[in-house]
Amino acid sequence: KTNNEMKQQQVIIIVKDSPDKIRIRQGMLDAIAALTTELKELDLKILKLIITFLIAYGLADTCETVRSKARTVIRQVVTSFGSSDDAISFLLPTLEHVLHNGMISSSENDNNTVVFESSTVSTSSAALNRRKEGAVVALGSVALHLKKGEENNSKIDSTVDMLLATLLQADNDEAGGNEESVQSSVADCLVKLMKKGNTPQRLEKPILEDLMRYCLHGEFYGQRRGSAHGIAAAMKGSGIASLKKYNVVAQLQEAASDVTGSTHSKEGSIFAMELLSVRLGLLFEPYVIVLLPSLLQCFSDNSDRVRAAAAHTADVIMSKLSAHGVKLVLPAILGAFVDPAWRTKEASIQMLGSMSHLAPKQLAGALPRVVPKLTEAFSDTHPRVKASAEHALGEITKVVRNPEISSISSTLLLALTDPSEGTLPALEALIQTEFLHAMDAPSLALIVPVLHRGLRDRIATTKRYAALIAGNICSMIHDPKDFVPYLPLLLPDLQLALLDPIPDVRSTAAKALGSLSRGLGAGSSSKTTTTDLVDNLRPWLIEKLRQENITSAERSGAAQGLTEVLLSSSTTVEKILLEELLPLKSHPSASTREGVLWVLTFLPSALTGANFTTALLESTLPALLNGLSDESEPVRDVAMRAGRVLIRTHGKANVDTILPRLELGLVSDDYRIRLASLTLLGDLLSLIGGTSVQATTTTPQEMGSTQDEFRKAERAQAQLALELGPEIRKSVLSSLYLARSDTEAVVRQTAVQVWKTVVAVTARALRDILPSVTAQILTALASGHLEQTQVAGRCLGDIVQKLGDGILPDLLPLLQKAILEDEADDAATTTTRRGVCVGLQEVISHASSEAISNYLELLTRVVRDALCDSEESVRDMAASCFQSLHQVVGQPALDEMVPSLLIDLESPLEEKSERANRGLAGILKLRSRELLPYIIPRLLSTKPITISHANALTGIAEVTGATLHAHFHTIIPAVITSLSMMLDGDEEHETALRQCARSIANNTEDVNDLISQIASKCGNDKAEIRNESCWMFQTMVEERKDRTDFYEQLPVILRELLYRLNDESPVVLKANRAAWSALTKHVPAEELVNHIEYMQNLLASMVSEARRRKGGVGDGEFLMPGFNIPKGLDPLLPVYQRGILYGTPVIREVSASGLGECISLTASKFLAGPLIIKMTGPLLRIVGDRNPSNVKVAILRTLGLILVKGGPALRAFVPQFQTTFVKALQDQSRQVRLESIAALGLLMPLSTRVDPLLKELVAGSLGRSGEQIAAVQMATLEALAVVLSKGGGKAKQPDSVPSALSASQELVFEHADEGVREAAAKVMGAACAILGEETTTDVLNRILDASGDYDDSNADIRHGKACACHRVLASSVSSKVNEEISDSLHQQIVDLVITYTKDDKASVKESACVALGAAVGSSIDPESCLRRVETVFINIMQSSQERMEIHKAVASGLCVALKLYASDNKVLFFGKNLLDASLRLAMSGTQRVQYAFNDVLWLALGCGNEDGGEGGLESYLQQASFDNSKAMKSVHSKVLSRIQTVDI
Repeated sequence: KTNNEMKQQQVIIIVKDSPDKIRIRQGMLDAIAALTTELKELDLKILKLIITFLIAYGLADTCETVRSKARTVIRQVVTSFGSSDDAISFLLPTLEHVLHNGMISSSENDNNTVVFESSTVSTSSAALNRRKEGAVVALGSVALHLKKGEENNSKIDSTVDMLLATLLQADNDEAGGNEESVQSSVADCLVKLMKKGNTPQRLEKPILEDLMRYCLHGEFYGQRRGSAHGIAAAMKGSGIASLKKYNVVAQLQEAASDVTGSTHSKEGSIFAMELLSVRLGLLFEPYVIVLLPSLLQCFSDNSDRVRAAAAHTADVIMSKLSAHGVKLVLPAILGAFVDPAWRTKEASIQMLGSMSHLAPKQLAGALPRVVPKLTEAFSDTHPRVKASAEHALGEITKVVRNPEISSISSTLLLALTDPSEGTLPALEALIQTEFLHAMDAPSLALIVPVLHRGLRDRIATTKRYAALIAGNICSMIHDPKDFVPYLPLLLPDLQLALLDPIPDVRSTAAKALGSLSRGLGAGSSSKTTTTDLVDNLRPWLIEKLRQENITSAERSGAAQGLTEVLLSSSTTVEKILLEELLPLKSHPSASTREGVLWVLTFLPSALTGANFTTALLESTLPALLNGLSDESEPVRDVAMRAGRVLIRTHGKANVDTILPRLELGLVSDDYRIRLASLTLLGDLLSLIGGTSVQATTTTPQEMGSTQDEFRKAERAQAQLALELGPEIRKSVLSSLYLARSDTEAVVRQTAVQVWKTVVAVTARALRDILPSVTAQILTALASGHLEQTQVAGRCLGDIVQKLGDGILPDLLPLLQKAILEDEADDAATTTTRRGVCVGLQEVISHASSEAISNYLELLTRVVRDALCDSEESVRDMAASCFQSLHQVVGQPALDEMVPSLLIDLESPLEEKSERANRGLAGILKLRSRELLPYIIPRLLSTKPITISHANALTGIAEVTGATLHAHFHTIIPAVITSLSMMLDGDEEHETALRQCARSIANNTEDVNDLISQIASKCGNDKAEIRNESCWMFQTMVEERKDRTDFYEQLPVILRELLYRLNDESPVVLKANRAAWSALTKHVPAEELVNHIEYMQNLLASMVSEARRRKGGVGDGEFLMPGFNIPKGLDPLLPVYQRGILYGTPVIREVSASGLGECISLTASKFLAGPLIIKMTGPLLRIVGDRNPSNVKVAILRTLGLILVKGGPALRAFVPQFQTTFVKALQDQSRQVRLESIAALGLLMPLSTRVDPLLKELVAGSLGRSGEQIAAVQMATLEALAVVLSKGGGKAKQPDSVPSALSASQELVFEHADEGVREAAAKVMGAACAILGEETTTDVLNRILDASGDYDDSNADIRHGKACACHRVLASSVSSKVNEEISDSLHQQIVDLVITYTKDDKASVKESACVALGAAVGSSIDPESCLRRVETVFINIMQSSQERMEIHKAVASGLCVALKLYASDNKVLFFGKNLLDASLRLAMSGTQRVQYAFNDVLWLALGCGNEDGGEGGLESYLQQASFDNSKAMKSVHSKVLSRIQTVDI
């Protein structure tokens, strides 16, 4: 062609370019590309032709698609065939020429190129640029074939630089720069060059550094885009590790998330993310999750270009994700929904919408989480967010492949966007659609949210539609696994619908659960899905069944759902029912029991035909019957519902199994089971008979239907006989008739209704079934069950009433035969006789009086034998029969029975007598008031009472406790007298009498009369009577130990038993002790403590009376006989201990005093051993408590008595005693201190370690000053003196006694308190008596020493010296001292004391008077000494000016002198003058002075001698004047003879 033609043709091509021509050119390029795959080698000439052609035309084509394909083809050709040296030598110059000129060389001398007609090759600037771009791409492919070497490396580097320059080429922001396809092609070349030549070393710097700079900070769009291509290509070519190595991801993330960053930097980083995802694919997924938050943040950027780039990048990333990538990215995208920025929400929605382009498998896994979030976006306030969500859902609908869902996609979208208006229409559209194709994942994603909203709707229809579709959805999907992700969303909704108040909704939801369970299991290749579903559902459903805080309707839904799930389970229903559900039937929670019964309500209907096996029926029936008797009304209601469902669905087919269980339920102990069994039996009989249970006709309006009901009953009766057979029919009707006499009214009423439903004429049917019903009645009578026996008896009476008296000849022989059977131990025989008694009573109650009179002889014989039965239960029922018989016939019943029983009572046959005794007791139980006056005198007519009469009284007392007390005035004396007449060896007779007494004591209801009668015999003259009276008290207490009715009479009992403690008979004392033991054992000690003061007063009165009778003056020793026997005091000890430990202060005092009184009345030998130890412990524990002083005094006195009586047995308690007494010395009460001092003296004979006690008392005596301290100090010194005098000799440590002496010397001369000085003087005297003569001499010399600190100028010192003289001279050692010292020392002492008798200080004078007597008594020659000081005494005694205390002191001094004087003839020693003076003061002084000088006269006359002072009196009378003699005689006879002893 000519050039003009070709130009014209080119113009035409340019102008008239069309899609067909473009496709032709693309086809040519595809053909060339096919050479690279089909040919291994290509001729160089052909290679040149292809390369030249592609450069001239393909790379310069006006169509971008053609150009892009041309670049790809030239790259493939170069890659495949450009590896040879010839090819490289052709390609490099050619491509370099194109790079410089934009045209291929047109020189004909150039052998490297093929020249085309210039007119066909475009030479425009655009074409030139396009060729240059393509040449760069081709040159990059050529560089791949360059071999290693420095020259080639430089070529590769230059090629890489050219490629990079091409990427970064840009003239302006938007239009300039290379096209995207060029940049992509260049990037493809760069990928393969990244590991060629020096490129790896140049990668970080300058390649990647420049690319990152232009990408993030490039001025032009093309630069940023090209740089992003370069970064992606560099990372692809150098390996995925380069991302982390060169910190690429971190730089991109920082640039994208920088709020203050430029738009170019954010846009460039987004471009890099996009192209990295495109270039790296799955390898870039781990980095997507890191960059995603920054990318989402860019969606809310202010720049439109940044937001557009982010949206495009998000689409690209989503399209490249794998299934694992979706799982990684999705949480971050979904988390963006909570971002407050609406653009971020919009971006996340757009990203979710872009997931519609995922692969089907990835799409199926993502949509269950995507679509619900998109639907939530419709509630957002921003319209752009809503619009984005709608657009995203629209994108998802576009990928729906199910044609049926596609057809209604708009309706589904409306339901998703506007749930309130579109949910119900969408559900209706789904129900009306006939699905011919399986649903895919997008279809499920659209449907499930609609179902979710529908199941949560308020409208029942919406919920029912949603549940119905949810149940059928498994049949519309190809792979059940596609639906598994939606189970967590739909399953809770179905569970909620399962608990809906509307029954229809619950039923549909239950079936949906069953269908899902069944469908998922059927469509799965393994059963894992179904197993997981059932395993998760079943525990939840069972838990709902057991939950307390849900309604019965909700529990019903759970049961229905469980039934459907069980039916769809691979495990058999029977196994699950037996192993998991039925064991819960007896659960303590009523809710759990109700839930089990709800399951049994729905199970029979769900299991039809052979699926409901006999074994399943037999296992569920007991649970139903137990539920019918449940204490919870809701449980009973559900059980009844379940039973009726069972009867209705499987009653006819399983009548042989159900009927016996219902008959058994008719005799259950629980009336609810009987009622329910009766109701179910009525349903079963009505089902078999083809009728229905009718209500009882009660109104005239209802009477009109009687004939119709009669005909129905006739037909039902005939049908029952046909279906059940005659025998079973009779048995069922008999059981039904028995139920008409049930103890519960509601059962009787229901039984009547059922009876009338299946029986037309009662009398005719009753005669027909009489043998069967009689047999059942006798069986019930013999059952031993009280309620069944009553029902049978009532039924028997009803039969007698309905069939008339003519039935008696048939019934009575049967009853007689049963009641007259031999009495044996067989329980069945006993229960038969007991049941017959019940039946007999009903017969007597319902039979006419005339019939009873006709059969009276037989009836009385039967009742009499029953009254004498060996079984008490039979006798009790026989007594009721007798009562009924007596009410009908009156006195003839008694006349027939009582005389014969009394005759039999006297029978020598023991068995016959016992039967008569039982019979009498049975009659008296009912008619005691009428018969006791007649029977008692006959039983007491013999003395002693016979064995048979005693046994009769025993039985009578057991049944007449309320009336027998009226005859105690004859019975009790007779019984006690009979017991007293018993002889040794007659044990049987005595045993019968004692058993009679025990029966009377145990069974009487008026114990006051009993106690009164026993008490009247306690003081009888005969010891035997008193002995048995005590035994009767013991028996009464033992028999009534569990009752408190005799507590009011405790004073009477205590009085009589206390009186018997002084009884002279040992037998009575022994019986009294046994009575006391029973009383304190069975009556609480806290009750007896209330009477302890009464006991003490009574005991004191008894002791005083006993002493008076023995001629004493009231204070002599007396031992109580009742205490002085083995264990005589043991019974009373718990009472006193209780009072001491737990009583009030008054009770404690009385208890302690009373115990002391008892101890004083008991000899030591009866206190030895454990008894005295039991007394001691509580007293020691309680004395230390905060008790009033009077309580402490009483306890200390008792402890003193215990020490006196106990002796060595208490040696182990010495430390406790010692601690207790020493502590009591500190008490505020003087009397307590005095008692503790006395007790310490009593303790000394038992104490073996005195030294610690002495040290403690010495330390206590040296206490601080003060009035209260002084009193305690004085008590401590008194106690120290007592301890020294009675136990000081046991001191083993050498400083114990001297320390006491030293303390006493310090106190006697220095202390300011008079009482302390006197007590210290006592200690000094006792210490001197122990330490001996030498120490005593030193002490006396110190007293005489008037110099130094102890001169006589101080009255306190003079008083101390006088007291010291008294105590030292009066000690036992003073006489020995006087033998060794000179008369001058004694004379000095006497002179000093005489001087003190004239002292102005009264206390000094008093002490001196006493000390003067001690000086006389301790003198070597007392008579001479007394004569010397006689005038001193007489002057003081005759002085009327002297104080009373001085006269008493003189009397004390004279008593001391007389005590110390050892001669028997003290009258001669004392002298007439002193006796006259003493007599004068004894006769005329004040009372206390008289008492003091009475003691002087008692000692002087020697009244303590055996002659009672007669000798001394006679000696005085010979010397005295007449008046004095007369006065002395009077004083001696009236006063002195009564004095027992004199204490100084």
